[in-house]
Amino acid sequence: MNLSLVEQLKATGRLDRLFIDGEWVLPAGQSRASVINPSTEEPIAQIALGTAEDVAAAVAAARSAFVNWSTSSAESRALLLGRIHALILERAELFAQAISLEMGAAIGFARSTQVPVAAEHIRVARDNLASFPFLSHRGDVAIQREAIGVCGLITPWNWPLYQITAKVGPALAAGCTVVLKPSELSPLSALLFAEVVQDAGIPPGVFNLVSGNGPEVGAALSAHPDVDMISITGSTRAGVLVAQAAAPTVKRVAQELGGKSPNVILPDADLARAVPAGVAAAFRNVGQSCSAPTRMIVLRDRLQEVERIALEAALGFVVGDPRSPQTTHGPVANRAQFNRVQEMIATGIAEGARLICGGSGRPEGLERGFYCRPTIFSGVNSQMQIAQEEIFGPVLVIIAYDSVDEAVEIANDTVYGLGAHVQGQDLAAARAVAARIRSGQVHINYPAWSPHAPFGGYKRSGNGREYGIEGLEEYLETKAILGFGQEQPA
Repeated sequence: MNLSLVEQLKATGRLDRLFIDGEWVLPAGQSRASVINPSTEEPIAQIALGTAEDVAAAVAAARSAFVNWSTSSAESRALLLGRIHALILERAELFAQAISLEMGAAIGFARSTQVPVAAEHIRVARDNLASFPFLSHRGDVAIQREAIGVCGLITPWNWPLYQITAKVGPALAAGCTVVLKPSELSPLSALLFAEVVQDAGIPPGVFNLVSGNGPEVGAALSAHPDVDMISITGSTRAGVLVAQAAAPTVKRVAQELGGKSPNVILPDADLARAVPAGVAAAFRNVGQSCSAPTRMIVLRDRLQEVERIALEAALGFVVGDPRSPQTTHGPVANRAQFNRVQEMIATGIAEGARLICGGSGRPEGLERGFYCRPTIFSGVNSQMQIAQEEIFGPVLVIIAYDSVDEAVEIANDTVYGLGAHVQGQDLAAARAVAARIRSGQVHINYPAWSPHAPFGGYKRSGNGREYGIEGLEEYLETKAILGFGQEQPA
């Protein structure tokens, strides 16, 4: 990977600007933030940090653009979304390089997963416009679904492009205008996305980007009276702060927050398939996924076999320079996350959990960078912190059960409810367990990811849904028009 991407952004003046009302503009303040390469711990660029004044300008632009955009035809919006989709695919390598550079994703993973699945959210939003019933009838009543208004979108650093498209795609499809606040820790792919939106021909003010931190830009966006909806993906702590800031103006708040997802390995599961795939799923994106199945729940009588297979799977990982095609797992995305992972590994050891592999510190031969050792604990129970708290790194815990009822109880013994997995050869039994788990998504036997499957949480994992039709509906209001079908008066 070379730094030509950063040089390109510097040359175009994108790094020190915000995108407001169709123009790249200097922020109102002078604050800047360094973008750190997590594989070297060195700064690679500086970006502009917006202020409440910049948020106000972006919201005003979005409010002005809303009238025309919300009343435009679904066909015209679909055409523009199609252009965005095509440009993402055309610039896929630029996006992959940016994501690898800014948050440490292995370049192969960025190319094969981070960018393609992000593009899918735009494609699905476009395709849903062709058949969505914005107007339907119930007897004499017309049901009108219409854009909620100006939407503030707050996205995280772990899936930087994917989470942007998951929000921007359906919001634009619904007829909303948006102000995006991407994470200041992984901003390069967001700047490239703003260029795509501009080049696709989206009208000025429909899409705006204000980079900045949560206490300044996120808080101003959440509290602004002309913002009709906030959608945030982030920690539960951040979601609470956003909801509190939004409450006085009674705006809609959609939250996709933390998780501690279970992976229930039923007694009849084929361990040779279920365990390695479960380890891979837990460590996908270096464990930095809110729905990662980081609690593997297994039959006690098969615990030793599970531990052996899990260790073999983890030893197959290649942790190293994200620029190398051979690397499967790069560093975690930032210093704070590295420190968090190290703290939680130490906590697990102190709690008496048994290390199967990994542990504290960096992998051998990696002296710099936010690299963590892929770590698996066994002998874990639900009272331990490592079984309850979201670690957000390459740490998997194995918990034993004696009955299926106990397995379900363990799976639900968490304040979170975002994702879950169930493995078993008896599909009816697996479905029955899936029905008992309190989470927004359940995956049976590692199915392929689907952009049509609604995604969101129970309990402290948030509220609202993203992806597919439900993701589009999140950005719509419902208006009932009574007497719509009556005959014209004489």
